[in-house]
Amino acid sequence: MAALRRLTQARRSSSERTALAGEAAADAAERALRAAPAPVEAPEDGGTPADHPHAAAFFDCDNTILRGAAVFYLGVGLYQRRFFTRRDLARFAWQQAWFRLHGTEDPAHIADAQHTALSLVAGKRTVDLEAICEEIFEDIVAAKVWPGTRALVQMHLDAGQRVWLVTAAPLEVARIIARRLGMTGALGTVAEAVDGVYTGRLVGEMLHGPAKAAAVGALARRERLELGHCAAYSDSANDIPMLSLVGHPFVVNPDGALRRHARAQGWRVQDFRTGRKAARIGIPAAVLLGAVAGATVAGVALRRRRS
Repeated sequence: MAALRRLTQARRSSSERTALAGEAAADAAERALRAAPAPVEAPEDGGTPADHPHAAAFFDCDNTILRGAAVFYLGVGLYQRRFFTRRDLARFAWQQAWFRLHGTEDPAHIADAQHTALSLVAGKRTVDLEAICEEIFEDIVAAKVWPGTRALVQMHLDAGQRVWLVTAAPLEVARIIARRLGMTGALGTVAEAVDGVYTGRLVGEMLHGPAKAAAVGALARRERLELGHCAAYSDSANDIPMLSLVGHPFVVNPDGALRRHARAQGWRVQDFRTGRKAARIGIPAAVLLGAVAGATVAGVALRRRRS
């Protein structure tokens, strides 16, 4: 009985962290939206789901919007700027290679990345991380957007819809990518900050898997969206919870598990890769870089820049 109680408490704790991560992402997205200029009104001359006034579109980032993972490119950019060592890079590369060979996360890798990232980012200013992300995106990530997915984003924008990026990457990275694509905003992993300084803790957990679905649901409640009229796009089976929330799920550049699930559910599939299945790139230990390793490389960069 004691073991059962501990298991129940652990599950409850995990569920609470997932919900907290979703609410934090939705809250940050809504605050950013209130601070932005008023959006253009949706057209009234159509009746399709794309023209529905309470519809929106949600796009995953890695391998859906971008070729590879945003934070992997962030890490490459920081390495090219000599912000961290070859030893650091080799460590990330080993964890990435392990995942690509085994196809599953190693909990030890994830725990290691999270511990390192949060210890390095603690005490650093949020504006410093934002400046680094902006610089790296300008040089590297802008060229990595899938043209086909970008056209889908624009299709929803042209229909007058709100369009959101939903990613496990740090919110600071997610906002830059969303802004460059003209999207409404971004839902990303929220690192706790007090008075503009990182505390070294996440708010809840990484925005991954069920946490993405929680964030989309929380934003839908706040923005009075009707999820049955909304669309979502992703490449990964990890995002089945998010895809299952909406009335119009779309599968883009799918992994094998998602392709099979989409076939069984009758979901539409679009693959922008040419001639072969694309390997998973830049996702060490599944979401190794997510919010956590994004913070890791940024934290290392900040530490070395100041020294």
